[in-house]
Amino acid sequence: DCDTTGIEPDFALVKFKKLAGGGYFKIINQSVPAALKQLGYSAKEIADIVTYVRGTSSLHAAPHLNRETLRGKGFTETEIEKIEGTLEGVFDISQAFSAWNIGEETLERLGFKKDRYQDPAFNLLGALGFTAAQIQEANDVICGRMTIEGAPHLNSDHLPIFDCANKCGPYGKRFLAPMSHVRMMAAAQPFLSGAISKTVNLPTEATVEDIEQIYTEGWKLGLKAVALYRDGCKLSQPLSTKTEKKENTEAGQAVAAQPALQRRRMPRKRRGFTQEARVGGNKVYLRTGEYEDGTLGEIFIDMHKEGAAFRSMMNCFAIAVSLGLQYGVPLQEYVDVFTFTRFEPQGPVDHPNIKFATSIIDYIFRLIGLEYMGRSDLVQVKPTEAQLEDMANSKATPQKTSPVKPSAPPQLAVIQGERADLPETKAENTLSDHLATMMGDAPFCDQCGHITVRNGACYKCLNCGNSMGCS
Repeated sequence: DCDTTGIEPDFALVKFKKLAGGGYFKIINQSVPAALKQLGYSAKEIADIVTYVRGTSSLHAAPHLNRETLRGKGFTETEIEKIEGTLEGVFDISQAFSAWNIGEETLERLGFKKDRYQDPAFNLLGALGFTAAQIQEANDVICGRMTIEGAPHLNSDHLPIFDCANKCGPYGKRFLAPMSHVRMMAAAQPFLSGAISKTVNLPTEATVEDIEQIYTEGWKLGLKAVALYRDGCKLSQPLSTKTEKKENTEAGQAVAAQPALQRRRMPRKRRGFTQEARVGGNKVYLRTGEYEDGTLGEIFIDMHKEGAAFRSMMNCFAIAVSLGLQYGVPLQEYVDVFTFTRFEPQGPVDHPNIKFATSIIDYIFRLIGLEYMGRSDLVQVKPTEAQLEDMANSKATPQKTSPVKPSAPPQLAVIQGERADLPETKAENTLSDHLATMMGDAPFCDQCGHITVRNGACYKCLNCGNSMGCS
């Protein structure tokens, strides 16, 4: 006897539930006729309003697109019956005329070639000569407008009674303000011992400021929990109110007008660096190649004792990354994607700044992020200012080799009677020094590999929040 549970408003008067096995199921609010009857509307007026909302689901007497016009286009009665049988559960009338629903035999009999109707952009109704305006007018009658706004006989003062969590259909303008969800929960919260299982629905155009305001107001009103959902924020969502049909002609032309990606070739003689390290006891060499401006253009990964298969995979991976860099893929994308990848070998690293890595790939991109992007957040030991300057200078000026000269023995001088005072060095970062004392005996995090810090009798990871040794 109800369409929703508890204090949850309806998602929309007409919505479509996405099925796990594919397809959609049309759900229509069953309380609308009862509400209209309670408001004093006649049976004829109720029937007109309901038809306006949900449509006729029939080709009979539909404008432009009906049995007569379809017979004139070459459809048989059996094919028309098949089309009409699908109208009850479709978003849009074009779904009933999809190539999958019509069938190859019918399409070929109508004169369409296989390569044409298998194109995902194929529009059968348009190909049959129906204009976009004619299709839309027929769709409004057959599938309905999915909103009660603008319905015949309806008193505008009654519109708030039928407001839903989202705009109803493509023509709907009204919806419950997100803050009304919060205030409704606040009215019920004093009577409940726990939090309320209810979602605050936000429209697609909701901003970060709107979300901040909802959380702040929920805190002020004493709510124990607030759950938000912005319409369309996920690639796939269980309930939908409409389909988005956009004309992408201009966008397609703009994409077609863009030039093809050009590969930026590396110079024949280039600079870079070679870094040797051990990851979990396995020696790995990283070699880089740079453009004239010092930006990274290629990498080489050498693990000569790891077997032919693993070594070959690492070589192919390095080539793929190098090609991406040369075709313009930002280095930051690689660093963000491949850090924290976990597979063997993993473990401690004998690098001045990187002390633990969850895989060879994780180590490689931590090192690249540090050397070429200054990403000190990816290393366990922050580089000093002198190290950062050395890295910057090594990229600004080419490295030149010079003959090795024998060094003179150190000159030792003993000052009798007094101690030579050394200049006191001031800590550059008090927080870093404090954390260093807390990390002296701390193990590596068993979740992300970062160094942990002492937290009472336990250890906690400042990177992922994991707790070790206690809870």
